[in-house]
Amino acid sequence: MTEDAIVADGLTKRFGEKTAVNDVSLSIPRGTVYGFLGPNGAGKTTTMRMLTALTEPTAGSATVAGVPVSNRRQLTRHIGYLPADPPVFDELTAWEQLRHVARLHGVSDGDADERIETLLDRFDLLADADDRIASYSTGMAKKVGIIAALFHEPDVVFLDEPTSGLDPRAARTVRDTIADLVTREMTVFLSTHILPIVDELADTIGVINEGELVAEAPPAELKTLADESPDLETAFLEITAERDRDATDGRSAGSGATAAEGPTDV
Repeated sequence: MTEDAIVADGLTKRFGEKTAVNDVSLSIPRGTVYGFLGPNGAGKTTTMRMLTALTEPTAGSATVAGVPVSNRRQLTRHIGYLPADPPVFDELTAWEQLRHVARLHGVSDGDADERIETLLDRFDLLADADDRIASYSTGMAKKVGIIAALFHEPDVVFLDEPTSGLDPRAARTVRDTIADLVTREMTVFLSTHILPIVDELADTIGVINEGELVAEAPPAELKTLADESPDLETAFLEITAERDRDATDGRSAGSGATAAEGPTDV
């Protein structure tokens, strides 16, 4: 695996005449947390889907853990992905779901059981492990999805809103887990609207707006872009507002350009 865990060059995704992501380039070192911020519909999820080989780029290229995203079969061995809605089977129990995940990664039931028990206990699900996921709360199902994404100890893990629906204790477990992952040289690509989590954990933050990467810096440096006060929320709001003003000014000047929006994308 190269020093850069994620490298993207000019990633672009168009849906018909609409551009969801436009010319995004990234270089994310191994063993770091990259916070990926943007308003709803900005292109965050589309970018993550391209980097996880779930959506083919219209233009540009990318490698993750040294593997081209065009090689989906090989890539899946090296990455974990938690979408905003975790892909769990309601009719299974948590234990059955995680055994299914283990089998997908070629891990025998016997070898998987100890790890399943450890992870369920970490996320306070051990007592409910034999209940069907259909009976779980949204937060409990999300925790199963997080465990599934991390189960095979991937080189790079993509987390889309990992703490949504979680109570404060569970959210703290997720934050502690992310912090632990980077001590083991895992790379975390984290997209969330919970800015304090990004401020606490991220080595670098990228801000995407209207499909374009409009800012990228460590949290402390990004916060200096705020005029009103040195906090991440103000900086984020000012960066995205400035971009929106520029787009509006361009349209009012008669350029004929319109800001294209992709599919609903959080």
